[in-house]
Amino acid sequence: MTLSIKPKLGCGFDQVSLGEVMLRLDPGEGRIRTARHFQVWEGGGEYNVARGLRKCFGLKTAVVSAFVDNEVGHLVEDFIMQGGVNTDFLVWRADDGIGRSVRNGLNFTERGFGVRGAVGVPDRGNTAASQLKPGDIDWDHLFGTIGVRWFHTGGIFAALSESSAALTIEAVQAAKRHGTVVSYDLNYRPSLWKSIGGLAKAQRVNRDIARYVDVMIGNEEDFTASLGFCVPGTDHGLSTMHTTAFKTMIETVVKEFPNFKVAATTLRRVMTATLNDWSAICWHGGKFYDSRQYPSLEILDRVGGGDSFASGLVYGFLEYNDPQKAVDYGAAHGALASTTPGDTSMATRQEVENQIAGGNARVVR
Repeated sequence: MTLSIKPKLGCGFDQVSLGEVMLRLDPGEGRIRTARHFQVWEGGGEYNVARGLRKCFGLKTAVVSAFVDNEVGHLVEDFIMQGGVNTDFLVWRADDGIGRSVRNGLNFTERGFGVRGAVGVPDRGNTAASQLKPGDIDWDHLFGTIGVRWFHTGGIFAALSESSAALTIEAVQAAKRHGTVVSYDLNYRPSLWKSIGGLAKAQRVNRDIARYVDVMIGNEEDFTASLGFCVPGTDHGLSTMHTTAFKTMIETVVKEFPNFKVAATTLRRVMTATLNDWSAICWHGGKFYDSRQYPSLEILDRVGGGDSFASGLVYGFLEYNDPQKAVDYGAAHGALASTTPGDTSMATRQEVENQIAGGNARVVR
């Protein structure tokens, strides 16, 4: 059993993402509260998938987002262009001078080490991307005239505002209308929902979107918080994800959402911020597919690891339409992305394939 994916011929893009791209400020080995300098990167859950598919796997991708037309907005645009992701579908808003009515998003993120976990402090209220609304994007032109094989978005963008949630619905409906595969990463973040209705609002929005999704990505906590499913006898407060819990969860989920053709997640056991057991699992066609295990994976920067898993998973389906290859590419890409700083992957496809084949960390000369 395979996914129904449009051929490359006749499609302008292999994949397009809808989401906010923020400027990440990273204090390196230090703490945000005591930093005297920051390394800057770009990052955003949905965008990271398009960037990984372009930079690591060589596919043609684009991002739909919005920025204020000022120096910070164009700095983020420059990062996106360096990553090779098409910027034709960026929406530019006029700068009011001080960010009173619209602004660009910032994300202060420290990596964590040992017993000290990673910390993210987003500063993204009233951003240009959060103000995107239905009617701002000509989806029929993008999906119909230009042609897109795969569309990806997620619960982070949908949580930004009422209008971003409505735009997400509009986008996934249009993608389905034109035969484009839709993937969605639930990516539940309590901080994004707590002031706009909490769990009840998260579930209402995500369940509406879920009815148009072909490939659903999320761990046990994501499915519980975002869609309202739970597995009796499991601790949903832990970031640890067990294979048996995921399997039980998915068997329940697909009964209510028979439109899900694939469900996938990373499996992490967090010993410390810098030492995780890592693997992944994928459900497709009534069967589960397990990736290679990466026990005691040493983490430099875990932020974006799940997005790199998602981009590897998408690549496996786009290139091979094979769930085993998809989960293997996803797990290997996510593992490698966790070994470098920043939200986005610095891995090559050859490095990913070496890991899939059981490669080691010997010096390459």
